[in-house]
Amino acid sequence: MIDAVYERAGFGASVRRGERPAIVVVDLTNGFTDPSEPTGADLSSVVAATAELIEAGRSGGVPVVFTTIAYTPAEADGDAITWLTKAPGMRALREGTRAVAIDDRLPVEPGDHLITKKGASAFFGTGLAALLVGLRVDTVLVCGATTSGCVRASAVDAVQSGFTVLVPRQCVGDRAQGPHEANLFDIQAKYGDVIELDDAMGYLKVVR
Repeated sequence: MIDAVYERAGFGASVRRGERPAIVVVDLTNGFTDPSEPTGADLSSVVAATAELIEAGRSGGVPVVFTTIAYTPAEADGDAITWLTKAPGMRALREGTRAVAIDDRLPVEPGDHLITKKGASAFFGTGLAALLVGLRVDTVLVCGATTSGCVRASAVDAVQSGFTVLVPRQCVGDRAQGPHEANLFDIQAKYGDVIELDDAMGYLKVVR
């Protein structure tokens, strides 16, 4: 019934894939991938799949952009950032700590880009859109955590910024399955194509 309602409304069409993709890895930092951290969960399978996707894009020169959330002591301890009042566990994501470092299971290279953000979207208040335009990117493959938070927000802002959005299902994760699946459904309906990892890797080979 829900799918029929969305279909009648005209949602869920396939996106047009471009010829200059980039991989945007949203917040696969220790603070999100280590379950011992206040904001963390076991995202080992997501990290492994994302690493595989990154390696698949390397030989074709596909740009890779990592993001992290990191707060100064003044931001983490103060009231200026409203989000931290709603989600106080995020205050642990402090500049210079292990929590904000990219998970070392990911193949980060010196030529990769790093965006530091303060909110959910990788685009809001950052230079990501300008960076992607400068790289002449037309399509973004959004990976990372969490599906219901920063991944969804980044996918929405990516399409609003004029980029085609692809979300490899195996490369995103959340703290709970319900929000994860609900937001994949929403992204597929309105903002981009949720695809399989094999499809994403095949696409990267085609655009080399």
